[in-house]
Amino acid sequence: MPPVRAARHRAVNNENDENGGTIRVTRAKAAALAVPDDTSAGVAKKPLATKKSAANVSNTSNVPGQRKRAALGDVSNVTKHEMVDAKDGKKSLLNNPGLISKAQNAGVQKMAAKSKSPRQILGAKDHNKKTAGEQLKRPASGSGVMGPAKKRNSGTTSQRTSTKEDTPASENEPPKKHVITRTEERVTVETKEEVIVEPPQQETDEAKDAFMAAVADLDAEDIDDPLMVAEYVVEIFEYLQELEVATMPNPEYMDHQENLEWHLRGVLVDWLIEVHTRFHLLPETIFLAVNIIDRFLSARVVELDKLQLVGITAMFIASKYEEVLSPHVQNFKHVADDGFSEEEILKAERFVLAALNYDLSYPNPMNFLRRISKADNYDIQTRTLGKYLLEISLLDHRFMKYHPSHIAAASMYLSRLILERGEWDATLTHYSRYSEDQIQPVFKLMVDYLRRPVTHEAFFKKYASKKFLKASILTRQWAKKYHPMYLDEEDNVLGARSINAPIVAPSAKGR
Repeated sequence: MPPVRAARHRAVNNENDENGGTIRVTRAKAAALAVPDDTSAGVAKKPLATKKSAANVSNTSNVPGQRKRAALGDVSNVTKHEMVDAKDGKKSLLNNPGLISKAQNAGVQKMAAKSKSPRQILGAKDHNKKTAGEQLKRPASGSGVMGPAKKRNSGTTSQRTSTKEDTPASENEPPKKHVITRTEERVTVETKEEVIVEPPQQETDEAKDAFMAAVADLDAEDIDDPLMVAEYVVEIFEYLQELEVATMPNPEYMDHQENLEWHLRGVLVDWLIEVHTRFHLLPETIFLAVNIIDRFLSARVVELDKLQLVGITAMFIASKYEEVLSPHVQNFKHVADDGFSEEEILKAERFVLAALNYDLSYPNPMNFLRRISKADNYDIQTRTLGKYLLEISLLDHRFMKYHPSHIAAASMYLSRLILERGEWDATLTHYSRYSEDQIQPVFKLMVDYLRRPVTHEAFFKKYASKKFLKASILTRQWAKKYHPMYLDEEDNVLGARSINAPIVAPSAKGR
């Protein structure tokens, strides 16, 4: 029997396995062993024997996957070229740095030659103008260039004279006589030619510095509170004071209202204060509503039977603007004793907003009152009396010509005077932006209103409650006692002419 062939390891196929019993020679290895020596040497020497010319190098740079980067400062192609040429015995490019720079910047020069922007052309023109100007600066020769050169120089002299004329006259003229104020002292220095008046600037600067030193920085303590926006509070109130002028109504608009009078306006506002109290609205709402009424009556003529509709519509618009949850139009219809339908109120709302050009950016006096109350250390009693005095300006039309900030300052001034909280110091002057002398006209109007009999019952009853510290009773008692100290005979005569005594307040059920 033939011998058993189990000793043959046929399962071993790994060529690198050293533990295999037999080593199988593959066809690829056999073919490699069969190659003669001279051809194998040629294959090994083939990469070394190839030479590439400059044309071949440039062609190989265009092969996909390779990029020609000589324009970006890449000298890889140049170095390869140097190595090949050095092997062939040629002169290396390293000995000629000019060729290397040309090879590196070839792409950049081609791009610059192709793209000539109009900026370069304009630059050339500017250069020509510059050279022409330099030629003008050169001294003119005797070959006929003297004429045009003189014309150019005359043009420059005219420009110089025009610039001299543009300079302020105060530099060339003697100083004028300065207007002397009360705080300044006249200091004259007499000379033979003129009289010079020198105002004492040091005294005014020292007065300002002393005033600012007496003012306490109350916004610094709120710098960490984002709700107080202490960084922008000064700019905000400056902007509000600019809006005061734009939202001022005509203080004499009753002259072109044929069917209305000032005491009818007081009756309407007194009734709106009652509606405002019944709905528990914010204080800002009633001030905006009265401002809307006055601005609308300044622009349109209204009949007497439509005056209440104007008041209801103004309150409806103001509640939408100021309140978080404004009352429904049905509530205003019910308050007016169903004298107007919902459609009439909504139609009147559109008409009023169109007449005002949808401008409701009214600087509310309550904002200024809170600002001044900060300088008063947020005294509750003073601010409560200030709110009552502030609402007097809604009922009395004589306050219409004053700004809301001015009325707020006078309200705080009078409330502090009644409660004996001290003088109107520099801090209160700074934060209210009104001095004690500037407050006096509005202050006298308030005292004159308080000393007279009660003409607006709803307004008086509102502030006679304990909630408002009985402000209406307290202020009227003080005014009846001390008004001769602050009012002159002329003020009494003007007050009697502007206010009609027989005014009847509206009933509690509405009108």
